[in-house]
Amino acid sequence: MPKHKTHKGLSKRVKITAAGKVKYKRSCGSHLMSTKSARRRRRIGSSAVITGASAKMAKHHLGK
Repeated sequence: MPKHKTHKGLSKRVKITAAGKVKYKRSCGSHLMSTKSARRRRRIGSSAVITGASAKMAKHHLGK
C-alpha cells in the first residue's frame, strides 16, 4: 500500500502539540487593528486549539 500524502495547506496552518492537540493561529490579526477592541486584539493574539471532529480530520490529513 502506498503512503498517504500530507495535506500541505493544512500543515502550514496548524501544529500538533506534544499532547496530540491541534493548535492554530486565530484569524483577523494582520491589519486594521485600531477598529478592534483591546479585548478582541488580545484574544486574536493568542493561539487556539481545534477540538472534536475537526481535530480528528486535521490529524488524519497530517498523517498523525
